[in-house]
Amino acid sequence: MAESDGLSRRQLLAAGGLTLAGVAGCLGSTDNDPAGDATISFETETVVDGLGNPWGLAVLPDSGLLVTERERDGRGRLQLVDRETGSRDPVSGVPDVFVGGQGGLLDVTCHPEFPDEPWVYLTYSVANDAGETATQVGRGRLDRSAPRLNSFEPLHTAQPFVDSDAHFGSRAVFGPDGRPYVTGGDRPFQNFGPDHVAQARSTQPGATPPPAPDGPVPARHPFLNTAGAADTVYSYGHRNPQGMTVHPETGAIWQSEHGENAGDEINILEAGGNYGWPVADTGCEYGTSTPVGDPPEERPDTAAPAYTWECGTDGFPPAGATFYDGDALPALQGDLLVGNLAGRYLGRLTVDRRDLTEREPLLADRGWRVRAVTVAPETGYLYVAVDDSDAPVVRLVPG
Repeated sequence: MAESDGLSRRQLLAAGGLTLAGVAGCLGSTDNDPAGDATISFETETVVDGLGNPWGLAVLPDSGLLVTERERDGRGRLQLVDRETGSRDPVSGVPDVFVGGQGGLLDVTCHPEFPDEPWVYLTYSVANDAGETATQVGRGRLDRSAPRLNSFEPLHTAQPFVDSDAHFGSRAVFGPDGRPYVTGGDRPFQNFGPDHVAQARSTQPGATPPPAPDGPVPARHPFLNTAGAADTVYSYGHRNPQGMTVHPETGAIWQSEHGENAGDEINILEAGGNYGWPVADTGCEYGTSTPVGDPPEERPDTAAPAYTWECGTDGFPPAGATFYDGDALPALQGDLLVGNLAGRYLGRLTVDRRDLTEREPLLADRGWRVRAVTVAPETGYLYVAVDDSDAPVVRLVPG
C-alpha cells in the first residue's frame, strides 16, 4: 500500500491522537495468539517530542540518538538527541534535499565501527534542474561536540531522475559484508507488466543497490559485468520497501515492502533475486479486485515473499523494521517488529526460520503512524519514531 492508503478505513484508530510519557501497556495471549505468548509488560516513555515527521533513528554510544526529520520548515533536519535528558541539537553539514510528497531527509545509519569510524550515512531525495527527483545516499564524519557532519559526500544516486515525489524507498542498513544497502522504490511507475521499471536490472528504481564507499563493487556481486544490468543492483522487483533489517543470527537482510491494494510483503533478500513486482504479487489494482500480477507460487522465476497480506485484507503498509534481540523485553526475543503506517501500530511477527506468524500488535491504542523502530543494544529498550508534523520519539521499557 502507499503511505496514505487505508486511512479512510482506519479513521477510528486515528482518533486517539498522541499519548506521551509514562503510559503503561500490557499485551497478553489472545484468541488470535494460539501460541500463548508470555505477557509483555512495558511502559512508554517520551524521549523527545515536537519533531517534524521523524523518519530514521540511529542509536549512538553514550546515550546518543540521531533522528532525521523528513521535513521541518521546508527542509530536512538531523537532530542529535540525548536519550537520557531529551535535549536535542540540530546537526549542521546536512545536504540540501528535495522536500515534497514523500521526499525529504529520510534514513540515517552509522558505520559498523562507529565511533572509531565516525561515518554517518544519510538517505534523502534530491532534484535535478528539471525538477525531477531521485533517491541519494551520502555520508559525513560526525563531530558530536559541534555537532556537525564534516566532509559530507554523496555516494550514490538511484538513477534515473523521474517526475515524481513518491516511492523513494530509502531504508539503509549495513549488511554482514560490512557494506551499506539502501532500498529503492519504483517511483511509482504504473505500467504493470514485464516492462515495468522494477523488472529492469539496468535501472535503480525498484531495486536494492549497495553504494560503494570504500572501493569498487565486490567481485561476488550478482550482476557485476552482466550485459544489460547495473552492477550496483543487488535485488530487484521491489515496489516501495521502507523497512530493512539484518537477522542477528543468520545475517540475512530482511525487507518490509508496500504493495498496491494490499499485497504488502516481508521479503528475505538473496543476491540477484527478483521479488516479483509487479508480475508476481498478491495485491490488486487500486479500487478494484483485479490482481496486479500472478500468484507468486506460480512464478518460479521470482522469489516468493516470506509473508504477505493479500488483496481483500486491510493490508499492512509497512515502514521501518527490526529484530528484537535485547534483554529488557524478553517476551519479544527474536520477534520481527515492523512499523504500520495506515494501521497506526507497531506490528509484531514471531519468526521460525523463514516462517512468520502475525501476533497481537504493540501500541495499537495510540493512533500513531509508526515510521521507524530500533533497539538500544546496551539497555534493550525499544525506540519508536512516530510520523507526524508534531511528533515524538518514544521508548518501550519494562513495565
